[in-house]
Amino acid sequence: MSSWRSLILRLGEKCPEYGGTADFKEHIETCYSVVWRELDTSGNDIAEFILQCAEQLPHKIPLYATLIGLLNLESEDFVKKIVDTTHMNLQGALEQENCDKLRISLRFVTALMCSKVFPPAALVVVFDTLLSSAATIVDEEKGNPAWQARADFYITSILSCLPWGGAELHEQVPEEVDRVMVGIEAYLSIRRRIPDIGFSIYVDINHTDSFSHEKGFLEDLWDRIQDLSSNEWKAESVPRPHLLFEAQLVAGKSHDFGPISCPLQPALLSAVSTATFGRQNHEAELKYPQRMRRLNIFPENKIEDLAPIDRFVMEEYLLDVLLFMNGSRKECASYMVGLPVPFRYEYLMAETIFSQLLLLPEPRFKPIYYTLVIMDLCKALPGAFPAVVAGAVRALFEKIAELDMECRTRLILWFSHHLSNFQFIWPWEEWAYVIDLPKWVPQRVFVEEVLEREVRLSYWDKIKQSVENAPGLEQLLPPKGGPNFRFGAEGESTEQHALSTELSNMVKGRQTAREVISWIEEKVFPIHGSEVTLGVVNQTLLNIGSKSFTHLVTVLERYGQVFAKLCPDEDKQVMLINEVNFFWKNSAQMAAIAVDRMMGYRLLSNLAIVRWVFSPENIDQLHTSDRQWEILRNAVSKTNNRISDLRKEIASLRKDVQSAEVAAEKADDELNAAESKLALMNGEPVLGEDPVQLKRLKSNSDKAKEEVVSISDSLEAKEALLVRALDENRVLFLSLYKNFSDVLADRLPETSGIGAFRSLQSDQTDVMAIDTDDVSTMEVDHEKSSSTTRMSNGAEGNHIYSLGENDQWCLTILGYVKAFSRQYASEIWPHIEKIEAEDQGSFDVSHLPGRQGSTTK
Repeated sequence: MSSWRSLILRLGEKCPEYGGTADFKEHIETCYSVVWRELDTSGNDIAEFILQCAEQLPHKIPLYATLIGLLNLESEDFVKKIVDTTHMNLQGALEQENCDKLRISLRFVTALMCSKVFPPAALVVVFDTLLSSAATIVDEEKGNPAWQARADFYITSILSCLPWGGAELHEQVPEEVDRVMVGIEAYLSIRRRIPDIGFSIYVDINHTDSFSHEKGFLEDLWDRIQDLSSNEWKAESVPRPHLLFEAQLVAGKSHDFGPISCPLQPALLSAVSTATFGRQNHEAELKYPQRMRRLNIFPENKIEDLAPIDRFVMEEYLLDVLLFMNGSRKECASYMVGLPVPFRYEYLMAETIFSQLLLLPEPRFKPIYYTLVIMDLCKALPGAFPAVVAGAVRALFEKIAELDMECRTRLILWFSHHLSNFQFIWPWEEWAYVIDLPKWVPQRVFVEEVLEREVRLSYWDKIKQSVENAPGLEQLLPPKGGPNFRFGAEGESTEQHALSTELSNMVKGRQTAREVISWIEEKVFPIHGSEVTLGVVNQTLLNIGSKSFTHLVTVLERYGQVFAKLCPDEDKQVMLINEVNFFWKNSAQMAAIAVDRMMGYRLLSNLAIVRWVFSPENIDQLHTSDRQWEILRNAVSKTNNRISDLRKEIASLRKDVQSAEVAAEKADDELNAAESKLALMNGEPVLGEDPVQLKRLKSNSDKAKEEVVSISDSLEAKEALLVRALDENRVLFLSLYKNFSDVLADRLPETSGIGAFRSLQSDQTDVMAIDTDDVSTMEVDHEKSSSTTRMSNGAEGNHIYSLGENDQWCLTILGYVKAFSRQYASEIWPHIEKIEAEDQGSFDVSHLPGRQGSTTK
């Protein structure tokens, strides 16, 4: 890397390039002295690199803007190129609906204004454009309130710039700033206030209706900006290096920054239905998602008494680092611990990362990314961060009954994986009391599921050793042992055992699937009937494939026809899943893998899996185990992945068709041009071109046309498969919600839907209360939890959990209804009216993303 690149990249960092110091003024002067000498030879490369650094290291934007302001003194043309490119990027981000690029570009524009690169009035014009578009969107007569998510994002983008430039704007154009603030306040008064129930990480199970009164992210940010304004626009977390060079920067040329234009929102149909409004609202939320939902794990005194705006700025820094460093976990951890602020922020850093891990409807990146970042931060800050993470786990554990079901699953998966990287060390004795709780209590279920996941990542004896300080928890470990083969007991000699042995010998003898089917049809089925036949054959083949994943796949590939012959319909497939579940009753992991592979080979349908999950033998286990839910999640995910893959293939084939048509047209033109040169002599054609060349051109033209036909046929076939897959998906979700409705019908209280969450505990007055004094003591890994921990719906002292089993069952099922609705909202919305009609009001799906947007103001 050349010296100027290294200096620009490491600007503001304590690194060898700057002699190990962290003085901003010295850094900028050193970088400026090197860069301006290279402008004549590498001006374009320098401009491109500075813009790239500003975009991908946005916490250093004030430093880069100051550097550009100083370069403006030496080369106005160079800075004009940067300004024009920035304007183009901002307009492009608006048109492409690229939220991250738009937000960062606006912050960069604000910082350039602070460095006197262009006048404040130009930035106010940008704000006015965004504000005007937002106000139009939420206007019920002229706009489309279904797209309020876009309007909210525009207002959020304006407000988020003010910590970086509010002081300069207020100083230089106070009346204009006040006008913008009044406009934002007016917007907040006319926008629809939409409760964030569907995306809330915590569930309001104590009927307080508190979530409907909580401030949304935009309202909260507005309050923080109001506080910043009353504090003379001073934010301790925002560096202001331009003030160090103010006397020089004022001498630079102020460039023009042209106006921008916002894209038009889709028109709202005149006779709009609730479903149409909801679909449009969901589409808007997908394009303009809320970036942050605060967890508030720790008490306020643990966030270092930050000013309200400093918390927002720090969250922006941390989220930006997570966003732009997602391909390099170690760089991510390095930047997160070295942010340019004068205070400690370990607790806020932990809260922010956990908020992203548990973000609904889905995290921005795969959960493994956050797992690795947390692990690297524990290694980078060994004296502080592990204790903070431990405190976060304890706090979340105490509130586990309030945690959304999907978030609960993510927390289990993260925690077990995290412990596997730290030798499975955890003070389990703090949670040993859960063994005395009923098996359906969320705290007990959480511990049991974490231990089961740990066994998957290690081995049973290792995990047993890790809980030796809490010996009672051994009861929560999954069963030790391998397959539960029904015909494997030594010494038994029944007819079914003999059939199993004979089949095993046939497989070992490499007999084909057709030969096995013939044996079944001739010697087994006529004598023993379908139930015995299915049990013997499935158990035996599963046993042969139980040695490893490869053995399982080999059995399914070689003898898949046998399974298909025995289980051609849903009833038989449900019996097959029961056999798999019985065979792997000691291993939820292998049961899930076997069912998933069978579905992949089309031996099991997703409808059969749904029926099995909600079958009578499973229905009473749905609130105590994740076993059935894991299989169901895999089935729904696989079905939707097929659709996603087909859509990608179709998009690729359409591009290939266009390319092939262009190539065919070109080849045809070349052939026509060659044929036009044929000469006539005595009425007979005479080749004016080389006959070999003409023949080659004709061959190329024919091949190009054949390629178009071939690709078009492939496209048509894929489109037919997509239509079939979409129909399967529709049937799947109708079946899923019908089963949810049926199992809930007999157990829900009279109040249905989301209201059931409140009615379940109408007689309880002290739900999930956590003493902040207890939470604040969770600092070190080996600190004991209070013996008077207050449990959900219970009293202090003995960890009593007074919520009834039926109520907990209902909460669990409704939690999964919400989780599936949220995750697959895009696929569910086209069928929402059909789903609601079929369930006949047993429960509603008002928590479906987008549905909240149809509420009144």
